[in-house]
Amino acid sequence: MSQFQEFEAGIEDADERLDKYLARLYPAQSRSFFQKLIKDQVVQVNGAPQKANYRLGAGDTVSVTIPRAQEVEILPENLSLDILYEDQDVLIVNKPKGMVVHPSVGHFTGTLVNGVLYHCRDSLSGINGEIRPGIVHRIDMDTTGALIVCKNDASHMAIASQIKEHSVTRRYRGIVKGRVKEDSGVVEGTIGRHPVERKKMAVNVKNGKPAVTHYKVLERFPRHTYMEFQLETGRTHQIRVHMASLGHPLLGDSLYGSGKNPLHLQGQTLHAMVIGFMHPTTGQYVEFEAPLPAYFQELLQKLRESS
Repeated sequence: MSQFQEFEAGIEDADERLDKYLARLYPAQSRSFFQKLIKDQVVQVNGAPQKANYRLGAGDTVSVTIPRAQEVEILPENLSLDILYEDQDVLIVNKPKGMVVHPSVGHFTGTLVNGVLYHCRDSLSGINGEIRPGIVHRIDMDTTGALIVCKNDASHMAIASQIKEHSVTRRYRGIVKGRVKEDSGVVEGTIGRHPVERKKMAVNVKNGKPAVTHYKVLERFPRHTYMEFQLETGRTHQIRVHMASLGHPLLGDSLYGSGKNPLHLQGQTLHAMVIGFMHPTTGQYVEFEAPLPAYFQELLQKLRESS
């Protein structure tokens, strides 16, 4: 069933473009998404269709019909998810190493989406469409840890809004190459697609988006450093790119490191340990912690024994 909503533009909304106004109300969707809806005339202002560049006036009534997400064709799979928390609105999953979050070319089975489709049945948000039901954010395939899955559209919109406002707590643990001198610090600078190597992201590139990573040293070893990172923003590969830019790539990161892997690790040593947010129904702050995976603990023990 399509979702019909009606809004009244306030004084603070006056002179704002119609497509931008709707994208602000629905932070999980893009302006291009609403531009298509406006073109299809399922968006109206004061009972009449308008163009995407229509400038709102205070008191305008804006109605929009959000089409139902297409039926998901990705098959549910019983993947024995490690569930940290679950209620009627959200599911907090501890994602293992090697699992892709949502289906993509070369990864149409064994993804987190396949697992949550089996676990949640019909209780998943549809805002992100048929390939990414319930997915409001993601972590890389070889990064482990806590991930939020939304079970309905209302919770999806609420969490997406918090992510957009940078109010979600996201703390990571990682091991980097080299001894980081400063006990703590902040890495700032835009992140965007690498101009030559398209699989990589890079700092301070044209059209990059602002990115801020806070870090602190937890433990130093002769040739490595155990660290905690807190994200202020959530750009693609953010921690991996920022630490590589400081000359301290994550241990095992073949994309941003040297490619040498004497410890035979599967990808970067990075774990999303803590996720915290305002619960979409109760309005209370909640926080969840994913324990360090076994490989990470064993690696730390080896580094301590060899120090």
